[in-house]
Amino acid sequence: MTTIAVTTKSEPILELEGVGKQFGSVIALRDISLHVRPGTVTCVLGDNGAGKSTLIKTLSGVHQPSGGTYRIEGEEVNLSSPRDALGKGIATVYQDLATVPLMSVWRNFFLGSEPTRGGPLRLIDVRRAKEIARKELLAMGIDIRDVEQPVGTLSGGERQAVAIARAVYFGAKVLILDEPTSALGVKQSGVVLKYVVQAKERGVAVIFITHNPHHAYLVGDHFFLLNRGRMIEDWERDEVSLDALVKAMAGGAELESLAHELKSLGGEVAEAAQEEIAEMRETQL
Repeated sequence: MTTIAVTTKSEPILELEGVGKQFGSVIALRDISLHVRPGTVTCVLGDNGAGKSTLIKTLSGVHQPSGGTYRIEGEEVNLSSPRDALGKGIATVYQDLATVPLMSVWRNFFLGSEPTRGGPLRLIDVRRAKEIARKELLAMGIDIRDVEQPVGTLSGGERQAVAIARAVYFGAKVLILDEPTSALGVKQSGVVLKYVVQAKERGVAVIFITHNPHHAYLVGDHFFLLNRGRMIEDWERDEVSLDALVKAMAGGAELESLAHELKSLGGEVAEAAQEEIAEMRETQL
């Protein structure tokens, strides 16, 4: 596969400008603007209900924006479906991976797009398919000795890695990752984050959707904070520390205000509530 040349001053490959999404009277996204450059990891952080799922579906062609402008490589687009998005190089790896557990690694790598050999029946070229899968996985640093093994026997991190490698092989220019580390332990999260960096180094623009600021800060170049359907923060890496990112995600200002209000209540209820707030801070930190 061809590696894309990347510079730190490269033009955005994907841009949203003033994008909104409304479902009847419910406003899910309001005035969203972001830009994503090749060879970078753009992290979009937000808690449950922040609008992350709607944003992913808007970026990937599942939903069409109610307003605003969506550009890919400088050209305004109106994506009508995920297939339309894929045709323009926008690939999405969802939390519930599109893999078939009992099917082999190499079959999951292609999933209907296997190479074929001559003849009217166009039979699958199994040997070539296995070679390509093994080669491309190794190129991403994924060493799976037996690509015949069922993909369900791999760890969660390895399955994520296979999905990432598959998207890169099939020409993804932009790779959207939906909470790829949310259900994984520390070691397996590290596996996935390593392959996020591998994709970035191959020139892919990675959009890393997550609620975990620690994981985001390990790999991120640019950070957007989503809250109740709005982008409330926009930082380059050199503009924000991990502590500031964690505090923003934890709603530091809101927690301080709540703690102050509770002090005025007094009694056991206020004391218990303040203990809960303290635990929330520790969990986030």
